[in-house]
Parts: sequence; structure tokens; C-alpha cells
Amino acid sequence: MHRLAGVIVAAVVLSTERGATSHIVTLASGAARGGSSITTSDERIPLDVRTLLTAARGAPPLICSLASQSVRGHGWGDWSDAPSTPLATFASSRVDHDSGEPPTADIEFLLESLASDDACVRELSVRLLGRYRSDNAVTGLIARLASPSVPLREVSALGLGLVKSARAADALVRALRDATPGVRANAAWALGRMQHGRALASISALFRDSEEKVREASVIAAGRMDSTSVAPALIRVIRQDDSPAVRRAAAWALGHLESREAVDALAGVLSQDRDARVREMSAWALGNIEGRSAAPALMAAARGDAADQVRETAVWALSQIGERSAVETLGAIAGSDRSSRVRGTAAWAIGQLQRGGRAPAGLLQALRNESEDTRLKAAWALGQIQDTTSTNAIRDALARETSNQVRRALVRALMKSGERSQATLTGLLNSNDPEVREAAVRGLAGGGSFNPWPWPWPRPRPIP
Repeated sequence: MHRLAGVIVAAVVLSTERGATSHIVTLASGAARGGSSITTSDERIPLDVRTLLTAARGAPPLICSLASQSVRGHGWGDWSDAPSTPLATFASSRVDHDSGEPPTADIEFLLESLASDDACVRELSVRLLGRYRSDNAVTGLIARLASPSVPLREVSALGLGLVKSARAADALVRALRDATPGVRANAAWALGRMQHGRALASISALFRDSEEKVREASVIAAGRMDSTSVAPALIRVIRQDDSPAVRRAAAWALGHLESREAVDALAGVLSQDRDARVREMSAWALGNIEGRSAAPALMAAARGDAADQVRETAVWALSQIGERSAVETLGAIAGSDRSSRVRGTAAWAIGQLQRGGRAPAGLLQALRNESEDTRLKAAWALGQIQDTTSTNAIRDALARETSNQVRRALVRALMKSGERSQATLTGLLNSNDPEVREAAVRGLAGGGSFNPWPWPWPRPRPIP
């Protein structure tokens, strides 16, 4: 297995000579870096199945095995324990890149392969070097960071970010001044992964770089440092930069740093920025910072922003900052927003914010929603509130509900709201759903703290 690196790179060369396309080697690269999906920074790339299978014909078994690992399932066994598979021994044994220190010859071969004219060979080589993280790999990558070859400098900075060795910090700081944007961006990214705080001043100097990808990489790198000293510079970026991608990264960085001095700026961006993805990230940042003074801006966005993802994230943020005055507004949103995702998250937020008292009318209305997710979260929220006056609405919802999962949530809501009538409990005990019957038994026994369905956590978590 120690000769695996050279075999993989040689196999990629062989597969490209046989005409395999980038689909098969992209999947193989995903397995080499430990991932399992094909993505860009914003979205998944749809896979052309016909092209993939055409490319797979005649590919070396090792490359095919790596590709198959990238499309394997999850959970128990993740499909890797089947007794007989088409690739036999190649697929039945997982490829392990981390078993001990590899021979120097393998590292040298990978380092030499970084200069290949084949993009897939370079990609796999740098991913494998990043997984080995040997001292020889670090030394070789640092040396190549000074190469006259632009592609070699770019991939070397990438490799040093994957390795995350403190020995590379000085060389990467020098690379921040490289004439090539790709080198500067990769160097900033690498220093951010290393969380090398002493590079923060050099990284923040790139916030005014002429290239968008350099500014974005440097802003994200600064956000990974554990220092709010860069907050004023990030605030300038979010207010002034021409690129929505850079402004969005700055909002993420301020939220990740939990910079309280940025709350007013983020609230302004949430209200005024032209780009929905920037507004969405600003709402997330305000929720992560838990800045209570941003409540008016978040409520306005939750009620009226044109973009569904902004309204949903603003709703989530209101729950994060503990804004109890927003419950009635959230009730209206849960009952009437045009997006089922926003309605569901609003119902969840009410359950997070309110314990006791009257359930908002909109939350009761959400029990009739066409979206199962919305009904589930509304039922969960009613169980949290424990409003004794809502039992009739919950009982009516239970009578017409077709989803077993929502029915269990409604039973929980009934029990926690004090329902103990013999007729209701008898009906529940005769349910066709065993978990509903179990919930009724718990209710008769005086229980009510059961939680018979997955936690209804909302979706908002934008990533830069």
C-alpha cells in the first residue's frame, strides 16, 4: 500500500490515454481527498450518468475503485462490506492513504507529478500529498512555491494548505505578494486553514486586491483567524466592495468571528444590499453574533424580503437572538408565507422562543398547511408552548392528519398541553400506528416528555 501514490498517478495517466473523461477522475479525486460529492462553491454539479459510464469503460480498476468510493452510501457499512462486487478485491478493500509514513520515493514521485501537463494527475498528486502530510512533502512543496512555473506555484500553495504545516507559513506569506492571482489566492486560503494569526496583517492587505478571487480568499482566511481586530477592515469590505461574492464572504467572516461591532453594518446590509445571497449571509451572521439590536432589521427582512432564503434565515436568526417580541410576527409568517420552508422555520422558531402563554393564531393555522414539514414543526412548537387552549385545534388536526410522523408530533403536543380526556386517549390507543399508541400509553401514565420524531432543526447555514 505504500506504493499506492505512484500507482494511482500512473493509473490516471493510463486512463486518460485510453480516453476517459474528467467525470471518472473527478470522482477518484474526491475519494483521494476524503470527500464524497462533486460540488462548486455554490451548487452541486449534475452528473452526466451516460458520460460517466462511457468514461469508466476500460479505466484501471484502482481508479474505478476510488471513483466508486466517492459515490458510496452512508450509514452502517456504507456499501463497502458487500460479499461480492464487480471490482472484487479492488472494491472490497478500502484504499487507505493514511497508514504510516510513505516511502521517500512515493513522495518524490508525487512532487514530480505536480509539474505534469495533465490536470487530473496534478489534482490527485496534491490531494495525496495533503493526506500524507510528511515532512518531505512539506519541504518539497515549499521549494516548488518559488518555481518559475505558475501552475506549479499555484498547486504548491494548495498542497501546503492541505498539509497545514507551520513550517510553510513564512513561504506562504511571501507568496501573498506573487504576481499571479491564483498563487495569492491559494496562499491566503492556506494560511487561513492554518489559522496563522501572524499573517493576518498581510492577508488583510489583500482586501483591496484587484482580483475578486484573491479578495474573497483573503476575507475568508481572515474570518478563520481568532481575532476581531480585522473587523473594521471587513466592515469596509461589506459596505464598499463591488463583488457580491466578496461582500458575502465578509458577512460570513464577521459572523464567524462573532464581531459585535459589526451588528449595525450587517443590519444595514441586510436591509439594503442588492444581492440576495449577501443579505442571506448577513442575516446568518446577525444570528450567529446574537446581536439583539438587529431585531428590527431581521423582523423587516423576515416579513418582506423578496428572496425566500433571506426570509428563512432572518426567521432563524430571530430565534437565535432570543427575540420573544417577534413571536406574533413569526406566527403570521408560519401561517401565510408563500414558501413552505419559511413557514416551517417560522413555526420552529416560535417553539424555540415561547414557553407557556397563548399560541399565535398563525401557528394553529399552520397545522392545516399542505407542507408536511410545516405541519410537523407547528405541532412540535405547540408541544413546546403547552397552551391548554390549543387542544381543540390540535385534536382536529390529529383527526385529519395522514402523516404518521406528524400524528406522533400532534400526540406529543396534546399530552404536553394537558389533554387527558378518555375519548381522545381511547382513540389514540386504537391507532394503527404503534408509535401513536405508545405515545398514548405514555400520556395515560403521566409522561409527556417523549420525543418520537427527528429534531426539527431548520435548514439555514450558508457556507462561504
